[in-house]
Amino acid sequence: MSSIIIVLPKIEDAKKIRKILMQHGFDNTMACPNGAAALMEMNKQSAGLVISGYKLSDMYYKELADMLPEFFDMLLIGSVNVVSSVQSGIMAVTMPLRIHEFVNTVEMQMMQIERRLRKQKKKPKARSEKEQNYIKNAKLLLMERNHLTEEEAYRYIQKCSMDSSTSMVETAQMILTLIYDEI
Repeated sequence: MSSIIIVLPKIEDAKKIRKILMQHGFDNTMACPNGAAALMEMNKQSAGLVISGYKLSDMYYKELADMLPEFFDMLLIGSVNVVSSVQSGIMAVTMPLRIHEFVNTVEMQMMQIERRLRKQKKKPKARSEKEQNYIKNAKLLLMERNHLTEEEAYRYIQKCSMDSSTSMVETAQMILTLIYDEI
């Protein structure tokens, strides 16, 4: 679950914003007094949004933005002058906050973070060297024994894998076992 970390120079302001967000259904929300505390909280979370002021007690927002973990985004709160000079890739809202706009912006950013997390989870995990070798050896055997090109051998393993609802590695292992049992 994604969290929201609010880091502002005045902790009272951060607590007020936290209260507003919690009233609008954002329960996993915390307030931090400085950038270092926010970074410590981020390291405990898998994803989230950092709501930051321009100048914190220990760093500027740009320094904090450069240290954000992969699945964290930043929302900067600042004056019109500050917001107009924001580096690209960082969303910003101007002071004074309009609650409705602010909540909608937070909601939009949280949805984007969740989308990126789902997309990352759908990516297939990288194969180990051992698993790659199974596939490579099965391809080589099919190429040698059945006179297939490398691409044809790969497609054969892929099709067998899909037809039998097994991974390509398992299919490659089965092919190797079957061919070696015949010899």
